[in-house]
Amino acid sequence: MLFAKNLSHSFDYLLFENVNLEINPKDKVAIVGSSGSGKSTLLHILSTFLKPKKGEVFYKGKNIYKLKEKELIEIRRREFGIIFQFHYLFNTFTAYENLQAAALLADREVDFKLLKRLKIDKVIHQNIQTLSGGQQQRVSIARVLTKKPKVIFADEPTGNLDKENANEVIDILFEYCDENDASLIVVTHDMEIAKRFKSCYLLKDKRLIAKPIRS
Repeated sequence: MLFAKNLSHSFDYLLFENVNLEINPKDKVAIVGSSGSGKSTLLHILSTFLKPKKGEVFYKGKNIYKLKEKELIEIRRREFGIIFQFHYLFNTFTAYENLQAAALLADREVDFKLLKRLKIDKVIHQNIQTLSGGQQQRVSIARVLTKKPKVIFADEPTGNLDKENANEVIDILFEYCDENDASLIVVTHDMEIAKRFKSCYLLKDKRLIAKPIRS
């Protein structure tokens, strides 16, 4: 479904080169690595937000960086869901209004069962600025899942959560993928979270080590 071929990228220095990765429906992949190794950059490349210096990314057989901007926007709107490290919610909106905006753009409806599962159903009508960092992160996750994406890209999705709540959020993302034939790619520095993934890759020394990391 999603295939990266020989990806290389650099800013002032080379971040990584010759990265290859294949993602199929229901795959759940974690990418770990030290700060500055390029994990988030790789995620941005895979999710259409940053064109690589070299290499190609294919989604459903199409090279995404050769598509017209209109086609890319449609993929982002309907096929890809991106959970950023910072939530980027509308601060003047309530949590529910944030979800409504996402639902309208994707022609979907807000899933109230999901809100209860994420434990934000009781605060959904509060202004975003009145919520805790953990609650805001849960709203951002709900906003993404409301779209019913086929591929979820998540950059440190549990960074603002304690261990118990972090594991619960991962459970929800796993359940979503299994129930919707969707895929999940997570960038994390939390090895306890990474160990939960069947496939875990290490970005190190400018290479993505295509070897499950288990301990």
